[in-house]
Amino acid sequence: MLIQLSSAALMAAEVAEEHAETSPFVYGGVIFAIFMVLMFATMAFTSLGHRHEAVPEHVDPQRQFPNKHDHGQGIPE
Repeated sequence: MLIQLSSAALMAAEVAEEHAETSPFVYGGVIFAIFMVLMFATMAFTSLGHRHEAVPEHVDPQRQFPNKHDHGQGIPE
């Protein structure tokens, strides 16, 4: 998708060079459309994080940077 957006931007730049008298509203409309596509993609994938229940993290005493949220189940300090 990033390649498509970059190629569309290059095509828009080439067209802008040919037509120097492009209205600022056209640029604003193009930018607005790009942001709307990105917002749609973001909204389409928001439910992916809610598919499964959260599981507690396995307490590994050999972990280099243990978290401080293991409620005393890890290595005592």
